[in-house]
Amino acid sequence: MTTESPLPATEPPHDCPLCPRLVSLRDDLRAEYPDWWNAPVPAMGDPAGWLGIIGLAPGKHGANRTGRPFTGDYAGDLMFATLEKFGFTTGHYDRHAGDGFALRDVIIINSVKCLPPQNKPSPEEIRTCRPFLARAVEALPRAGVFIALGQIAHQSAVKVLGGRLPKYRFGHLAEHRMPDGRILIDSYHCSRYNQNTGRLTTAMFEAVFARALALRP
Repeated sequence: MTTESPLPATEPPHDCPLCPRLVSLRDDLRAEYPDWWNAPVPAMGDPAGWLGIIGLAPGKHGANRTGRPFTGDYAGDLMFATLEKFGFTTGHYDRHAGDGFALRDVIIINSVKCLPPQNKPSPEEIRTCRPFLARAVEALPRAGVFIALGQIAHQSAVKVLGGRLPKYRFGHLAEHRMPDGRILIDSYHCSRYNQNTGRLTTAMFEAVFARALALRP
């Protein structure tokens, strides 16, 4: 299985050794599911895009399995349906990395590149992976608007965009102008839990992208 990154120089190695807990989980899953991706998941999308989406981390049965952000899990269904509605996609999303589906004008990057146990990276793992996010953001000179999915992504995004916490507080549809002039919009993560509990509805998620389009550079 191969997945190409639109920002190859910014990515960790396939066998990144930096986070022992994540390496251990990766090794266990490689033994249990040898046909899965089971490695740091690269960015997906258009390196010349004006919009960046900063996610949390790969899901076990989604990106960790398929090697492509949000691909193959419940969160991805809402993510890609929304991107399609707002004109950010080409092709048809079919929940696997070989479906020919692609993004335009937008790129997706995770705050943490590897699957964490229970989908909860530790503060140290988040800090350790942040340089990869920073390199990716630096490699996106045309991206003037970013969307952060959830509190962890928000905190990492604020830091790599030159801000300081807690000046920039997380809240759904909260909008922050960063020191370099770029804009960060917060959203609740499109996780199964948030959707099933009603914390995030389709209309709420779509409102984030409608606002981003209104701010397009």
